Amino acid sequence: MNSVIYLLLRRLRWPLITLIVVYAISITGFVLIPGMDDKGQPWQMGFFHAFYFVSFMGSTIGFGEIPYAFTDAQRYWAMLTIYVTVIAWLYGIGTMLAILQDQAFSRMRARQRFRNAVKAIQEPFYLICGYGVTGSLLVNKLASRGIQAVVVDINQQRIDDLLTDTLPMAVPALCADACEPDILTDAGLLKPHCIGVVALTNSDEANLAVAIASKLLATHTPVISRAESQAINDNLASFGTEHIVNPFESFAEYLAMAIHSPYKHLVYDWLVNPRHRPAKIGAHQVQGTWVICGYGRMGQALHRYLGAHQVDMVVIDEDPAKFGMMDDMVLGLGTEAVTLQEARIAQAVGVVAGTASDANNLSILMTARMLNPELITVARQNQRYNERVFQAACPDYVMEPAWIIANKIMLLIKTPLLLDFLRQMGGQSDVWAQQLIERMREVVDDQELDSWSLTIDPQEAPAIMTALTDRQSVPLGVLQVDPRQRLDALKAFPLMIKRSNGLMLLPTTDTLLQEGDVILFCGRYRASALMQWTAGNYNVLRYVRDGFDGASGYVWRWLSKSYRERKQISHEIK
Repeated sequence: MNSVIYLLLRRLRWPLITLIVVYAISITGFVLIPGMDDKGQPWQMGFFHAFYFVSFMGSTIGFGEIPYAFTDAQRYWAMLTIYVTVIAWLYGIGTMLAILQDQAFSRMRARQRFRNAVKAIQEPFYLICGYGVTGSLLVNKLASRGIQAVVVDINQQRIDDLLTDTLPMAVPALCADACEPDILTDAGLLKPHCIGVVALTNSDEANLAVAIASKLLATHTPVISRAESQAINDNLASFGTEHIVNPFESFAEYLAMAIHSPYKHLVYDWLVNPRHRPAKIGAHQVQGTWVICGYGRMGQALHRYLGAHQVDMVVIDEDPAKFGMMDDMVLGLGTEAVTLQEARIAQAVGVVAGTASDANNLSILMTARMLNPELITVARQNQRYNERVFQAACPDYVMEPAWIIANKIMLLIKTPLLLDFLRQMGGQSDVWAQQLIERMREVVDDQELDSWSLTIDPQEAPAIMTALTDRQSVPLGVLQVDPRQRLDALKAFPLMIKRSNGLMLLPTTDTLLQEGDVILFCGRYRASALMQWTAGNYNVLRYVRDGFDGASGYVWRWLSKSYRERKQISHEIK
């Protein structure tokens, strides 16, 4: 039985019993009390007449005496039953109103509506656990791309915010603890349409619980989890969590790349971050001593990554217990000029304001700039509502955990092949990356660079598969031609081909496509739709490849294929 109906009946049990007993006694009384008909003869009311009379008497206080006028005894009994039935109805209605206002019943009804909404989803969706700043950014990004999401968060205010957000699609949401396996089940974890679970709560332990439950209940569903401590990170990795995102580690890796390989960093930034930097920033001088203010999780991650690239550093922190055995360290916050001067800020090339306080970080930036206006500045923004203040401070890099995690998860969801490309890029020189960034700039200038993949299979590229089946050669360049005008090129180019025998970086336009190829492209988003048109329509494919703009149905292709085969056989005989 539906749990809401079950609870309703259970809570209304005593009011219903009361009504039944009151009605039964009232009906019995009218049956037993003797009446008189219109001829003055004794008359006994039957159960049918008694039930009929009590039914409209109990629910309305306006009635006639049927089928004959009552005797005094009947009228005494009628007066008594009026008050008793009214009290019974008030008891029942009052109980019903109390149930409707009960928080537990409201939660159960909300959960039932949520369960029904999830059950109605007939398209792939991601289960997002946690709708904080990162979760809201991710759901907005998914919705803008037409990807369905289901949200669970323990905070009712966040769920209310989601319901009032102007998203382009309806997103089922429930206020509940995502650590409970039953909640995950209600959220569609076991549905075949659930293509991934994303654990983004503020608690590492909660994210761990979500990941464990997901891996046990839905073994083939990939899990992406946020983790800010190394212990939880290792724990998640131990049972096969597909992707673990640590914002501090990710930013440390990102900043280290900016220092030792500025153009590789720009390529990464353009592909991952929609708010990417201008290409000219790659020429900035970043080699030299860096001053790191704050030796918490972010400072320690930066120290580890920068140390791996032999970057000179001076660390400032007020807690000496965090340092251990280090050569360059200064006690203090970094907000005072004397502390920064002791850290040799005048000779440094960059400063990192990485404390847990936004006010201290802004103060460090302002003081450091007064002492050395040429510094490269990096600031950690802890609170979203301080965004305007940090924009006014104009640091060169802002470490905002929510954006870092959302961008990285979006990358994992949108184009998993991009991770392979970024790994391959690590083995290339910075000169190679500089040439690539120039090519990207020619395609999109300073606009957003998008990336997508296309698989040569019957689902994503049926036209190309038809051509390959007919033994026709299809060069990669046909996918870069504008299908509306074949003399124009699309604002996109291939970054990599994944083939059974390996990966091919920056393939040329004359590379012949093969069945099963997965091609990673970058460029303007609109080019993706035009490219799919070419890959999916045989007439369009022939137009962009051969310039033929005529009909080419199945029969015509069959005749052409037969002609080519006969011609080939004739040639072999000769």
